[in-house]
Amino acid sequence: MSESSRIKRVVVGAALLRDGLVLAARRSAPAALAGRWEFPGGKVEPGETVPAALERELREELGVEARARDRLPGAWEVRDGLELHIWSADLLAGEPHPLQDHDELRWLARADLYSVDWLTQDRFALPHVAALLTPPVPLAPPASTP
Repeated sequence: MSESSRIKRVVVGAALLRDGLVLAARRSAPAALAGRWEFPGGKVEPGETVPAALERELREELGVEARARDRLPGAWEVRDGLELHIWSADLLAGEPHPLQDHDELRWLARADLYSVDWLTQDRFALPHVAALLTPPVPLAPPASTP
């Protein structure tokens, strides 16, 4: 089997959006990743669609209901046979709490996106996530009166 035809298993991360912000999750395990930040998610199970896996993982890891939107451009080979895809997702219900593998969550604005120590594998998605976040609102000049 050629390298290009080998089937890779997908792990999916969520750029979970709410009110122009994105959620970042700090890993607590495994030890090699502890203290670094990621887009929460997990492995797609056999027979499961990527959007369904993302929504399931967000229920399990954060206790929220979310809807997967779109896959962001690019991918990252986490290890041989395992490839990370990041999808945008909307928070539908619940307040996220770190239930598995995380010890802290932060809602980040576009200006704060690079303020945390992201896992190398999640960094490819940052410019695409930034484009989804609410840009700063420019101040309009005062209206002139005739």
